[in-house]
Amino acid sequence: MTIRVPRADLPAELQEALIAQLGSVPEPLAVIHNNPAVAEANQGFAAKLGTWDAVDDSLKTFAHMAVAAQIGCSWCLDINYFLAISRDLDATKASQVPRWREADVFSPLERDVLEYAEAMTTTPTTVTDELAARLLDRLGAAGLVELTAYIGFANMAGRVNTAHGITSQGYSESCDIPLADVRKVG
Repeated sequence: MTIRVPRADLPAELQEALIAQLGSVPEPLAVIHNNPAVAEANQGFAAKLGTWDAVDDSLKTFAHMAVAAQIGCSWCLDINYFLAISRDLDATKASQVPRWREADVFSPLERDVLEYAEAMTTTPTTVTDELAARLLDRLGAAGLVELTAYIGFANMAGRVNTAHGITSQGYSESCDIPLADVRKVG
């Protein structure tokens, strides 16, 4: 797959900050900057997501990875492997998210979160009352609302990336977690 929308020129200080933080400019950001208003709104919401704290970061990261694996967004898997390492999350679990049903490393709560992410990603959604009730019991109302919004954003980001032809950018190569082949998942 090749990128379907050209990379836009980013403001110099943004480009420098991204390179300092990540080693390169993320392609999704370079593409979305073709429409500065969309880029600004997306970055603003993504920044706010990072401030939410009702749900553990590992649960949200693994949920995002489950969405990415299901819809085939190798870029999202790539950056989330990188973020898992930089946030000191469990690398073994991160490596197993695309195959979570077969892996024996996840807790019952983590399994429910991964199932919820997949159920929200399926069209039409397949979230059951029982699954939602289990998560509500464990995360509380604020946590379930946060997790749901986070998974919704992961779906938007992953679907935009795949529609634009954006694929893995090699972030996972800087850590010890091998990038899963999303074509084999599902």
